[in-house]
Amino acid sequence: MLMLSMMLALGAMSAAASAKTCNVEVEGTDAMKFNTSQIAIAADCTEVEVTLKHVGKLPVTAMGHNWVLTATPDFQPVASAGASAGPSAAYLPKDDNRVIAHTKLIGGGETTTVRFATSKLKKGGDYTFFCSFPGHWAVMKGKLTFG
Repeated sequence: MLMLSMMLALGAMSAAASAKTCNVEVEGTDAMKFNTSQIAIAADCTEVEVTLKHVGKLPVTAMGHNWVLTATPDFQPVASAGASAGPSAAYLPKDDNRVIAHTKLIGGGETTTVRFATSKLKKGGDYTFFCSFPGHWAVMKGKLTFG
């Protein structure tokens, strides 16, 4: 019994030791821009933590930003569907499985974070990140690669 407990503990420690969180920071501005159009996630990352900083001054109602990740073919359909979802839903369709990860909407001077497992991504997959605030997604977007 002691040996089994030790083996289970070692297995848990090994799994924790092999977990790797990769941190990404993205800034959004009052000029409807992200500070990056490319995010590369290394293959050894087991989860990703994206921190979105709104470095502008305008309130969420006027210039709200979020960070949303979808497969590239889903990007425009999700963004279009989000417009009618409204601000309380962060301009995202409710419980839409095409959305891999997203932050809440924030205004000037605010910061938000989302964490997601890379098991939701395929190595070499085609992913787009964007702001789903109406009108923003046409220009506030970029490519995310994994692997």
